[in-house]
Amino acid sequence: MAGVYLSWPFCGQKCTYCNFASGVLPREWEPRYEAALLGELRRFSWPWTPQTVYLGGGSPSRMSESTLAALLGAIPGAPWCEATLEAAPGEITPERAASWHALGITRASLGTQSFVVSELRRTGRRHTPQLAADDVATLRAAGITNINLDLICGLPGQTRGSWETSLDWIERLHPPHVSVYMLEVDEDSRLGLEILNHGSRYGAHGVPSDDLQVELYERAVERLRGLGIERYEISNFARPGFESRHNLKYWRLEPYAGFGADAHSCSGGMRWQNAEPVAAYLEAMEAGRSPRTGEHPADPAAERFFVGLRLSAGVTVGAEDEDRYGERFRSLQNNGLLERSDTLVRLTSRGVMLSNEVFQEFLPS
Repeated sequence: MAGVYLSWPFCGQKCTYCNFASGVLPREWEPRYEAALLGELRRFSWPWTPQTVYLGGGSPSRMSESTLAALLGAIPGAPWCEATLEAAPGEITPERAASWHALGITRASLGTQSFVVSELRRTGRRHTPQLAADDVATLRAAGITNINLDLICGLPGQTRGSWETSLDWIERLHPPHVSVYMLEVDEDSRLGLEILNHGSRYGAHGVPSDDLQVELYERAVERLRGLGIERYEISNFARPGFESRHNLKYWRLEPYAGFGADAHSCSGGMRWQNAEPVAAYLEAMEAGRSPRTGEHPADPAAERFFVGLRLSAGVTVGAEDEDRYGERFRSLQNNGLLERSDTLVRLTSRGVMLSNEVFQEFLPS
């Protein structure tokens, strides 16, 4: 199953935890960016017909109906089996939702992140829990019932009690899909950089300890399972049949093409990435150059494990895998990070929490 990812990096505000190539960018860049995206789409030689589409960002929910129609119209394969649009809570109107549905959007992913006002405000989020709930109702009324809600585990000020509040809202809203992300600490976000510098801005001093974050994540696994929302990937949980078809292709090494700033692609045995800064992407496209900044052969044998092990179902092991990775399998098993049957390996509960250490063992040299 092949798919398309479109990067729309324009946001209403830059959240403190965000480490994506997105932000509050000049409005006059939007028509230039739309033209660049359309040019990249039209120039692409399609080796397959897309079956899924994913519009991420940024806040693609902020784009105009005409822009969305033009971009979707440049992608072959409609109607796709799944077309997802990421949406910023508090910005969805009945008119917008109806137009999305009419244009072929079948799934919406809401960046709720938390249902506790104090946690939202520390991140820069402006919506309220009730506004997010209203958005869910608006989407459903428009015919978009396949909805994902995001939560972040590890936000400043988060406690066991506040986490239960967010999970209570999930139970109340009854979404078919939930994503639970651990807070990422790196230099690419304001909050991450503040934490690394031992500062206190953005509530950095109030970030839960690593042990507490593990406890909160495992509590989410438990409560979501009780709601019939099972973990199928480290950060993703769904009711049966509502797993993200688009995102599954990343972990199953199925082909996809990304368009726009910092978009990644994997097709025809190659991986490539576009320029990350929006300005650099626009400069390349407007000069008639390729926006790609890196291209290299894929390594399917290794990638099956450092990508596929994210899936709860695990990865099937063959004789060649045993020859190449047998010692690593045994070492990871002995450390309680992998469990194995004759033909399958998958992460243990401990391995999920230390997954980066496991994946490191399978990175191409």
